[in-house]
Amino acid sequence: MADAEPPAELRDALRLLEEHLGRSRSDASDGHARWELYRAALESDTARPALLAAVAAEPDGALASGVVGEALERLPRSERGAWVEALAPEVRAFGERRARELATLEDLRSGAVAAERVPEMIDDWSDWLQLRAATEAGDGAVLRALAASGRTKRIRRTAAEALG
Repeated sequence: MADAEPPAELRDALRLLEEHLGRSRSDASDGHARWELYRAALESDTARPALLAAVAAEPDGALASGVVGEALERLPRSERGAWVEALAPEVRAFGERRARELATLEDLRSGAVAAERVPEMIDDWSDWLQLRAATEAGDGAVLRALAASGRTKRIRRTAAEALG
């Protein structure tokens, strides 16, 4: 189903994406077609600048936010802010939170977060971050805190299983 005709800035960004990906013209007014193009572009490092331009021009806030959510996990921490800022202010909150959560997860993996601080921090973590930490943090103190105080049974069980 076709949406409204997209702005010229978005059409230009989509054309660049299609060139980077070697794809033929798709229906720029179709949000589903744009999503498929964006998903393909996420797999290409060389297409990322054009993808960022498309996200900034994307009139569908939910679509833009979904693309940024997918991109954030593939980007170095230093580049995430530009992607979040590309979102319209009314849909930026999810991207901001996910960027913070990814930074926390990276800090947990590297040991940059003091394990003794984790029990006081986990109540502020989303279920997504708690579960990811339970599966990816190797520090026993972090896992013990999640096994004892994780928000859901699944989080507590996953952390307990990771402890052995």
